[in-house]
Amino acid sequence: MASQVLVAANRGPLSYVLADDGTLTARRGGGGLVSGLSAALARQPEALWICAALSDADREAVRRGVSEPGVRMLDIDPTIYDAAYNGIANSVLWFTHHHLYDIPREPVFDAEFRRQWGTYVAYNEAFAQALAQEAAEGARVLVQDYHLALVPGQLRDLRPDLRIGHFTHTPWASPEFLRMLPDDVRGQLLWGMLGANRLGFHTRAWSGAFITGAGIDDASGHAHGYWPSGDPRFGVEHHGRHGRHRFTHVDEFPLGVDADELRALAHRPEVDAKLAELRAEVGGRRTIVRVDRTELSKNILRGLLAYRELLTVHPEWRGQVVHLASAYPSRQDLAVYREYTKSVRELAAGINAEFGTADWRPVLVSVKDDFERSLAAYRLADVALVNPVRDGMNLVAKEIPVVSEEGCALVLSTGAGAYRELREDALTVNPYDVSATAAALHAALSMPVGERLERTKRLAAAATALPPADWFAAQLAALREA
Repeated sequence: MASQVLVAANRGPLSYVLADDGTLTARRGGGGLVSGLSAALARQPEALWICAALSDADREAVRRGVSEPGVRMLDIDPTIYDAAYNGIANSVLWFTHHHLYDIPREPVFDAEFRRQWGTYVAYNEAFAQALAQEAAEGARVLVQDYHLALVPGQLRDLRPDLRIGHFTHTPWASPEFLRMLPDDVRGQLLWGMLGANRLGFHTRAWSGAFITGAGIDDASGHAHGYWPSGDPRFGVEHHGRHGRHRFTHVDEFPLGVDADELRALAHRPEVDAKLAELRAEVGGRRTIVRVDRTELSKNILRGLLAYRELLTVHPEWRGQVVHLASAYPSRQDLAVYREYTKSVRELAAGINAEFGTADWRPVLVSVKDDFERSLAAYRLADVALVNPVRDGMNLVAKEIPVVSEEGCALVLSTGAGAYRELREDALTVNPYDVSATAAALHAALSMPVGERLERTKRLAAAATALPPADWFAAQLAALREA
C-alpha cells in the first residue's frame, strides 16, 4: 500500500545479524539520528522509512525478502555504496560543510573524484526511485542529510505531485568553501537541494549560509538566492529544470532532546553499574566530561590541550579534578580518522604521564563505543566541555544538562549549532583559543553551586524545547502548508 509519509536516510531504524545457522535477527539501529527519528515516527505508524542495507546481513535480508513493518532497505552494490558514502559524502561533502580541508593539499578534484561523484548520483537515484514507487499521491517525504542531497531534485522530476522536505544535520558550507567544488558539481548539488519544497537546518547560521551560497551560482542558471528583510518567504527563488518558476522555503528546526526518554535511559541498572565504576575511579573529585566521536570537527585535541593548560596555569586543580573523555572511534576506514584517534590516545596518555600521581589519573579516556558509560558520565558531570570547531547542532551540549545529577557548567564553543540556543547560560569560547578554553574550564569549576544549578535548569529547558517527535511533526506540518 502506498504511504502518505516517507522518510529517507542512509541509516535505518534497524540492522540485521546473521547467525551461523543462517538465521536473521533484527536489532535496533544506532546513532543519534536513528534514535531521534525512531521516536518521532512512533507517532506516525503509517510512515515508511527507506534506508540502505549497510552490512552483508542487511543485504541478505533484502535478498530473502525479510523486512520489518514500516521499513524498506535498498540493496545497493557495495562498491557503489562505498564510493558514494566514503568517497563523496564523508570525504568531500562532510569536509566542505565542516571547513576541514588542509588547503595547501586538499581538495583535489580529479578523474577519480569524477568517478566517485557518478556513484553518489547513482546512490541518490536509487533512493529517489524507491520513494517514487512507494509514495501515495501528494505524499509528504522527508529526506535526511548530506548523504542524500540530490534526492529532492531527482524525486521532483519523477513525482512532481509530492511534497518534499530535506533536513541537513550538518552545517552548510560558507560560499568560500562551496566555491571549491567544481562548477558543475556545485550546480548539481544546489539543483538537488532546491528540488525540495522546504529545506530544514538546525540554525539560522546554516540556513543563511545555504541561501547565500545558492546566490553564487547565478551564472550557471541554477539558482538565484535572496534573503529579504521582513519577508516571511525566507528561501530561494529559482527556475526548475524545465524553466518553471519555483520557490524553496528554507527553515530552522533546532532539534532538541526528549527529557523523559533520556533520563529513563540514564537510570537503567546497567548505567547505574557504570556510574559506580566511574565514581570509584574518580574518587570524589570534580569532573569535566566530554562525549564525542573521534571526528575531526569535534576538536578533541584542543580540548585536551586546554585541560593540560588548566593544570599548568592553575596547579590548585591537580589531584582535584578528573577529565572523563568518551571518544567513540569514527570512520576508522579513513586514514585521517585513524591518525586522529591515535593522536587523541597519545595526548591523553601524555597528560597522565606529565601530571598523574600514584593515586590520580588526570584523564580517563575511553576510545570505544560505550553508551552506558557516556550516560553515567553525564550524570556525574560537574562541567561539560563541548568545543567543536563547526557542528550542525551537537546534542551532547543539550543532553548533559538534562541528565547531570548535581548540575553542570557548560563550556560551549561558538562553533556548535547549539550555541545560539544555549549561549546565555553557557561559558562560551572560541574553539581555536586553547588558553580561553582553559580559563573557561577554571571558571566553570569555580562556579558557585547555586549559580551552576540555576544555569543547568535553564539549559535543560532550552535543550528540551523541540524534542524529536515535535521536531519531526513541525516539519511535516510545514510540508502540509507547502
